[in-house]
Amino acid sequence: MSSARLSSLRSPRYTIASIQSDSGTTHFVSTEVSNWIILQHGSDLALIDGGYPGQARDVVDSIREIGGRPEAVVGALLTHAHVDHIGGLAKLVEQYDFPVYADDLEVGHARREYLQQATPADVVPLTRHVRGIRWLSKIIPLGALTKDGIAAAQGFPSSSNPPALDLPGKPVPVAAHGHTDGHSGYLVADGVGLVSGDALVSAHMTSPLTGPQCLSKHFQHDAEANRTAVQSFTALDAQILLPGHGPLLRTSVADAAREALER
Repeated sequence: MSSARLSSLRSPRYTIASIQSDSGTTHFVSTEVSNWIILQHGSDLALIDGGYPGQARDVVDSIREIGGRPEAVVGALLTHAHVDHIGGLAKLVEQYDFPVYADDLEVGHARREYLQQATPADVVPLTRHVRGIRWLSKIIPLGALTKDGIAAAQGFPSSSNPPALDLPGKPVPVAAHGHTDGHSGYLVADGVGLVSGDALVSAHMTSPLTGPQCLSKHFQHDAEANRTAVQSFTALDAQILLPGHGPLLRTSVADAAREALER
């Protein structure tokens, strides 16, 4: 594992933390409701996730904030196909026409051949708390009720140097099935960072907890399988957690996973 340098900048709508490594720069873009990743090598870019549909413009703005161009996106990866991760990408694919890849078990979900997502009945219990009501008031205007997928989503491409993918930053898929059937994490920054998606997060607007945690069962397709996935993270050497929700954590991912499982 190579060393990495971390820097950050803040805008009114998002915060960008950047990790410099031999394979390029990993930019972690965090917002109150969802996060995404920009992988940069030279002028080429790749995305991991893309927020809600209404955050597509923020994704573009964050690309420009780091000195990139949305036209330079050569591909995108999904951790999973929930609306708060696929929604912005679905909008951007229409405009910039780049390929979108996911775990083979997630491709059908991304194409909307079926939907593994919290239903209104799942969400109702969350509205018993002000946190849940505030969360809904934020996400509905961003297109949370949209069910659009990406018809051209495909499995991970063949690689010249597996398990790393031939994309900027050389991300390495890490199977983390449970939150959805084909949920995937990604090792980035030469293995220093783990993009954990929604398998392991550091905060959520509906949660009273801060720090490493698993999302509420209301959001999990298979909560026990998700815990098994998080348990597998305890074998990783990564030292920075880049979650799908909440801030970046500069801590042992293995320790973060153990803490989440104990809560």
